[in-house]
Amino acid sequence: MSTLLPSNFITEIIDNDLKHEGYQHSDLRFRFPPEPNGYLHIGHIKAIGINFGMGQRYDAPVNLRFDDTNPTKENQEYVDAIQKDIKWLGYKWDKICYSSDYFEQLYQWAILLIKEGKAYIDSQTAQEIAIQKGTPTQEGTNSPFRNRSIEENLQIFQEMKEGKHPEGTHILRAKIDMGSSNMLMRDPLLYRIIHQEHHRTKNQWCIYPMYDWTHGQSDYIENISHSLCSLEFKAHRELYEWFLKQISTDNNLKPKQREFARLNLTYTIMSKRKLLRLIEENHVSGWDDPRMPTISGLRRRGYTPTALRNFVNTVGIAKRENVIDVSLLEYCIREDLNKSAKRVMGVLDPLLITITNAPEDLYEELEFENNPEDANSGSRKLAFTNQLYIERNDFREEAPKGFFRLTLGKSVRLKSAYVITANEVTKDNTGKITEVKCTYHADSKSGTASADNYKDVKGTLHWLAKGHTLKADVRVYERLFLEETPDKDKEKDFIDHINPNSLEVKSALVEPSLADAKVHEGFQFQRLGYFCVDQDSQTDKLIFNKTVGLKDNWKKQQKQNQQQNLKGSSKPNTKQNDIMSQVQKLGKKIWKRIEKDDQTYLEEINNIATQIKNEQLKELLNTSVKKSGTRLVTALLIKNFLSEEKLTLDKDFKLFIEQITEAKETQLAEIGKELLS
Repeated sequence: MSTLLPSNFITEIIDNDLKHEGYQHSDLRFRFPPEPNGYLHIGHIKAIGINFGMGQRYDAPVNLRFDDTNPTKENQEYVDAIQKDIKWLGYKWDKICYSSDYFEQLYQWAILLIKEGKAYIDSQTAQEIAIQKGTPTQEGTNSPFRNRSIEENLQIFQEMKEGKHPEGTHILRAKIDMGSSNMLMRDPLLYRIIHQEHHRTKNQWCIYPMYDWTHGQSDYIENISHSLCSLEFKAHRELYEWFLKQISTDNNLKPKQREFARLNLTYTIMSKRKLLRLIEENHVSGWDDPRMPTISGLRRRGYTPTALRNFVNTVGIAKRENVIDVSLLEYCIREDLNKSAKRVMGVLDPLLITITNAPEDLYEELEFENNPEDANSGSRKLAFTNQLYIERNDFREEAPKGFFRLTLGKSVRLKSAYVITANEVTKDNTGKITEVKCTYHADSKSGTASADNYKDVKGTLHWLAKGHTLKADVRVYERLFLEETPDKDKEKDFIDHINPNSLEVKSALVEPSLADAKVHEGFQFQRLGYFCVDQDSQTDKLIFNKTVGLKDNWKKQQKQNQQQNLKGSSKPNTKQNDIMSQVQKLGKKIWKRIEKDDQTYLEEINNIATQIKNEQLKELLNTSVKKSGTRLVTALLIKNFLSEEKLTLDKDFKLFIEQITEAKETQLAEIGKELLS
């Protein structure tokens, strides 16, 4: 399990409650309350991490509660999947609860509201109610049924419970304030009629409570101290507290709702309704398709619990909504797998190499370390023969400048083996190269003294010996969507942004040691990326899923595409140039001010911070490499952005901060250490 959640505004609220609001440590209890209407996704990991993380931080129990109030969308499959995902992430709940366990109590409380004149049966249509509720700028109007007698309300409500009325004919509403500025307070719905079997209560009920009526009361029943939820529920807090006031006693501790910013990720859809549509329309194979942002999809793709927990901790807990670059998630899995994954050889698109100056019966076993990051990982041996396979794109008949792989007349080193030189090619009748004939240098074996004679050879290729391989299907995944925010444009269907090349299956060759690889086990295919064994894999048919590449090739390609689109445009970005000029001017004079202990430069920092955007701030990371003053200004801007919660530290910002902590300039190093802490 990763380290405890760092301090944040929620821990400050809880600490204050313990010190000044009469809360005892024994009063603390948290909950994670998913609705079992789909599989959990990457956004839920943040909510899971916060709620279970608070339990760990304060050594307090955490309930797993299923808010199962809508039988039309919920089923046992989702309940089981949610439990599996939370366990896999490494969290433990105190007890499992269901909102459906409280249906009788919620029903009795609803009767209490009716008897007190605080709830009534409305017999309008859904369309009539929507119109009558008004708009955010226009008050609502009272329902014509708002003043029904208590006796009539009780009778119809009882009949609804007994199944005597069709769906849509009646609903139960709270009687609050149709003129409230908060539309949620305009006589909200408490119960609706649904004639459908529930996954737990079966056909016992045909009226079901609404989420707002269920959630706070379930918290109250379970003695939850702090009900932590995402920002979209902030407007619900007033209603949450109104409901609790109606049913709680003065002596009982009332749960406190507080909100945090939910997790939004680029190139990703978070709506379970939209994710289900991807499945139903066969754009993906299911909830656990490795292209899906679901926990089960991420697990199948090769993501680890450690990487996902570290990702959530890196993103942090904020009060404002922001969008996290998916490259940060990919960075976290690379960091984790780099430490743990065994290095192996895999060739995705094999091209035959024949060493013409070696005997046909050449056979040698060469030793390879399993993981240079783990001294205890051991080593293994691979066969080396006169015929080998390399990646097809590692060879060019005629290579452009800067191509350091194999080409005619040039040499490369085979990983942990020998240097070879390409001499000629063999082609089939379509002109496709089927074989490259090479010579090898017997005195160039890696690890020998004579290998030093070949230091000028720049390229190193991975390879496999013919006859000493296993066949495998390798599923190469790219992002499912081409658009950074697939559902941003309300005029366009998010489906239109699907990447048609998000999956490519390659018939590959892998080394024999992978014959015993376990499902979900992760490996680094040298020079290619990280891959894991898929659940469909069989002994006679290995299947691997690509988890992530060794480098962020996607981001590089996107930048190239943007540059290509801008090519031919000579119009300068005057706003960016102006900001750069301000930063550079401040950087030139900032050192003298620091020496005089003059803090007036902070005003200029704040002024620049109001003009500069996150993308522009990132550009400064590269432009400030050589200028100490500019580096200091950049560091102070990062500090400003963090204090205002306008920035999430991705790998680029973290690398910059780590670099300045080692700067020879004391002032710069101290700020770097402060940012790291």
